[in-house]
Amino acid sequence: MTAHSRYLPGTAVMPESSLFPLVSGGGLGVMGQLDNKVAVISGGSSGIGLATAQRFVEEGAVVYVTGRREQELTAAAEKVGAIAVQGDTSNPADLDRLYDTVRADGRQIDVVVANAGTAKFAMLEDVTDEHFDLHFNTNVRSTLNTVKKALPLLSDGASIVLVSSVSGSGGTAGYSVYNASKAAVRSFARSWANELKGRKIRVNALSPGIVDTAGIEDALVAAGLDEAGRREWKANYASAVPLARWGRPEEQANAILFLASEQSSYITGFELVVDGGATQLGTWS
Repeated sequence: MTAHSRYLPGTAVMPESSLFPLVSGGGLGVMGQLDNKVAVISGGSSGIGLATAQRFVEEGAVVYVTGRREQELTAAAEKVGAIAVQGDTSNPADLDRLYDTVRADGRQIDVVVANAGTAKFAMLEDVTDEHFDLHFNTNVRSTLNTVKKALPLLSDGASIVLVSSVSGSGGTAGYSVYNASKAAVRSFARSWANELKGRKIRVNALSPGIVDTAGIEDALVAAGLDEAGRREWKANYASAVPLARWGRPEEQANAILFLASEQSSYITGFELVVDGGATQLGTWS
């Protein structure tokens, strides 16, 4: 299997048409919100990134997804009708190859979703240089390079969505380095929105709350929690959410679609928090 695998966009199952633009789909005789747009999504193998790729394809976009695990990425791209370009966004050479692929296809980019990230548990006394570098290379440096290297291909009026986290403004014990890295991502959105306004490029941040993804499960396992402990942790967090449940990746994808599309044409430098009301109602523990 090559690092650049192609699939025809628009092959995913389409939702039923609706009067509401956020759930309208391309391919049904209805104008998709991203018709004729080209999007690049990092961290597209699973979770929020994959759900966003599927949502974008449904709305008519040509979508490039990238991720580290080639087999998983290729299967995900095939499932939703995206174009897979395997790579690690913390490796500048892999990002160059991603954008060289888009360039070779004769395309400009209309939407960038910088979603790749990692989260590992460590109390302050256990934080090592390696722990710090992992988070800031993956969550901060790779976000910087993903957007910076896209600039020559970005169309004027493009939209950039940076996936941050409610942890960026919180203080969850054991995740101080992760929290700080996500605060940096949110800060990027403000600064870059200001820097790119001359090209009418909008930059916004999405900050999810607790979302049921494989990444969460992996982080809890890495933190040393057994199955019972993971269930208890998840139940405790759900109880702190006003909507009394974990979020779903497709709910975050709908929010990203809003920020990527013309529905948010007068919004830039903004942080959209999608957390079931936990932040606004002050229920995070």
